[in-house]
Amino acid sequence: MDELLKKASVLVEALPYIQRFNRKIIVVKYGGSAMLDEELKRCVIEDVTLLKLVGFKPIIVHGGGKEISEWVAKSGMEPKFVNGLRVTDEPTMEIAEMVLNRVNKSLVQLVERLGVLAVGISGKDGNLLRVEKKYSAGEDIGFVGDVKQVCPKILYDLLEKDFLPIVAPIGMDEDYQTYNINADDAACAIAKAVSAEKLAFLTDIEGVYKDPEDKSTLISELTVSEAQKLITDGYIGGGMLPKLGSCIDAIENGVSRVHILDGRILHCLLLEIFTNKGIGTAILGDKETKFYHE
Repeated sequence: MDELLKKASVLVEALPYIQRFNRKIIVVKYGGSAMLDEELKRCVIEDVTLLKLVGFKPIIVHGGGKEISEWVAKSGMEPKFVNGLRVTDEPTMEIAEMVLNRVNKSLVQLVERLGVLAVGISGKDGNLLRVEKKYSAGEDIGFVGDVKQVCPKILYDLLEKDFLPIVAPIGMDEDYQTYNINADDAACAIAKAVSAEKLAFLTDIEGVYKDPEDKSTLISELTVSEAQKLITDGYIGGGMLPKLGSCIDAIENGVSRVHILDGRILHCLLLEIFTNKGIGTAILGDKETKFYHE
């Protein structure tokens, strides 16, 4: 009976979140270790499917960088990076598109096994992601694109027909040349374009720490002003700096909440969205009401 009561209390705790976010769009950027471990992959897809079935309107934007590197190596080429960005020549672009489409359809298959209809697309479809060539500190890194325009009509159409859209981060420029896009950038651009209620980044880090060396300093909720102060005061560095910058940019352009989650934790999405404290870090606008209080 105690176990049953615990299950009931969990469902009751989730109720206000289900009510608040019912019929709202949530964009999930799916990448990192959660894409490589089969159990983690299954849990992520179960989480997103559950969100769909309880009334959310999820959109998945996925990466595939490690798989691309593996296939580049299998083709006898050596993956090259400049300032953390993949140098993408024409042969590498062909491999990247092939691999990302393969990943895309495998995710569609996993979702549909759980009884939800999904449609896999790339940023090429419906002119979803229009890009321009990206440079790294002035250096040409090939067919890598910055998102300059999002046409979300295809996403709205799919959501209206009750499909779950799954997006591969590939786009075209004004000459219809294909470009690879950083999945974080693609997810952020899409979330802004559809005014998503939530944008969730599944990463290989636990969240935002005031002191990265002290795990007890994990911050459950941050306003944009508080996040900017952490950056200004020098608490944020390394790979978290651009990610937190993307979160702030998303909030300032219409996204209500952004979550940074450790995708290595089973069912991290459900734990963050449907529990009072959550497990990662939520960034929200200065006028938004915090859910969690010590």
